[in-house]
Amino acid sequence: MRMSRNIVSWSLIILLLALILIHVNGGIFGFNFGKIFSSIFHFDANDQSLIIYRELRIPRTFMAIFAGMGLSIAGLLMQTLFNNPLAGPSVLGITSGASLCVAITMMTGISFFTSDIGIVMIALIGALIFSLIILFFSMFVKSQISLLLIGMMLGSFTSALIQVLQVSSQANQIKAFTLWGFGSMQQVNFNQIPLIFGVFIAGVFALIFLIKPLNLLVIGEKPTQLLGIQMKSFRMLIIVVTSIFAGLITAYCGPISFIGLAVPNMVKLLYKTQNHLQLIIGSALVGACTLLFCDLLILWIEPYFVLPLNAVTALIGAPVVVWIILKKF
Repeated sequence: MRMSRNIVSWSLIILLLALILIHVNGGIFGFNFGKIFSSIFHFDANDQSLIIYRELRIPRTFMAIFAGMGLSIAGLLMQTLFNNPLAGPSVLGITSGASLCVAITMMTGISFFTSDIGIVMIALIGALIFSLIILFFSMFVKSQISLLLIGMMLGSFTSALIQVLQVSSQANQIKAFTLWGFGSMQQVNFNQIPLIFGVFIAGVFALIFLIKPLNLLVIGEKPTQLLGIQMKSFRMLIIVVTSIFAGLITAYCGPISFIGLAVPNMVKLLYKTQNHLQLIIGSALVGACTLLFCDLLILWIEPYFVLPLNAVTALIGAPVVVWIILKKF
């Protein structure tokens, strides 16, 4: 069984590398490693092909990888914490919290909030606040369906607040927020990569302290407490890590749906284990492959018409979620 999991992991790594090479070349099955290398380490502003790689293709590929990884890991953490296969950043309203705060930043005109650091900070704060709200309700609501309904109501509440903001906003602000809400990997430039990478690595580092408690949480909260795990601190750390991933990705890519919900469930079927080290690695690999593939479809269709990323993820993710519901409930 362990050998089969290793085969799955190596197969996913090979698939991921292939998708990266195709994606960074704009969806074309032809690779120019020299141009890619030069655009990063020997950039010449007078070379148009290097500008295309540096400013368009590399940031887009980078963001697709890390957005897929982050949303999938965040979904896995939520599903384990709430013991609910239908939990996820978008379903439980965490992404909605980040979206609300980003909407406020886009429609206020405050200079700090429109900076890279300001947008990331406000999105992380929004995701954290709504994560804490969901955690609070989970202490009183025992039904999985009730918790999901609360998450949906939070999403509806934030949508209403955003509509109120839009009524009093200027046309260009509304247009910018609407385009952002479609979801896209094209909103990141090369200079933003270090900041995104740094925040993402901080979230990954925190995961090291979660793996053992997550494995214990599978058997239940009471046995986990008896084995010496402080549940309050543990829950808070999960919420913080989830907020880091969901807030960061929502800030730069918009509210991307279904990835955090569908991918962890697919990984559990592939790996057939409760070992969260393997599940985290698998979620990262499958999530990156899935979002790269979705964005590749957009690249291939672009000559004919522009397709929002959320439309593609919904077309792929919705059938998976329906299948999960039929199987679990």
